[in-house]
Amino acid sequence: MVSTRVRQILIETLGFEQPDPPARDGPTVWNRLCASVIRAVPVTGAAVALMTSKGDGGTLAASDGPAALMEELQQTIGEGPCMNAFRERRPVLQPDLAQARSRWPGFSPAAAEAGIAAVFAFPLQVGAIRLGVLDLYRDTPGSLDSLQLAEALDHAAAATTILLDLQSSATPGQLHPQLADAADGRREIHQATGVVTVQASVSLNDALLLLRARAYAENRRLLELAKDVVARRVTFSPEDDHHE
Repeated sequence: MVSTRVRQILIETLGFEQPDPPARDGPTVWNRLCASVIRAVPVTGAAVALMTSKGDGGTLAASDGPAALMEELQQTIGEGPCMNAFRERRPVLQPDLAQARSRWPGFSPAAAEAGIAAVFAFPLQVGAIRLGVLDLYRDTPGSLDSLQLAEALDHAAAATTILLDLQSSATPGQLHPQLADAADGRREIHQATGVVTVQASVSLNDALLLLRARAYAENRRLLELAKDVVARRVTFSPEDDHHE
């Protein structure tokens, strides 16, 4: 059952108080949710990431540049609080990212360079169904107190409700158009992974690792590199795989 606070967040986010509320599949829904959680919780920025069993499924919204970069880094490197929250099915609270370098050696220093000092990730899930993650960040270290944590959890519950509502209206077997739009770039990454599998003669998992390693080494977005691989502007060879 949806709590009173979650219901209030849904009303605010979906705009039901307006004479002509925006369609709940409009792009502003997730922007409104990010804005709402930033007002309610003392954080600098927020992002909503769609997730799949294979990992990142696309960013639905990001409140600002660092929030967008936070999602891009986790996708490119394949590690970070969002990934852990989704896999472990529980919130990941890191009030001081500088102390998490051993946990996320690739993500932590890169995020710190972008001005991200603390990260709080909340899985969007109900029962065994996992849908995504709500990521919050601060530009200064600091934890959330019990009331602030409750607000963040309520916003995660609201985001989960919206995701379930969207998908319930989709054609069976397909993602809702809004969610499919966010996942489009991930399809290109999957295609590129398949290409690298053939070119480098490696498994799908190793092919994704090679893609991420090159994107990180060349300071490029993973999606940008994937597009070049699919277009054959960038190629891999068996020599690129250094696994024994």
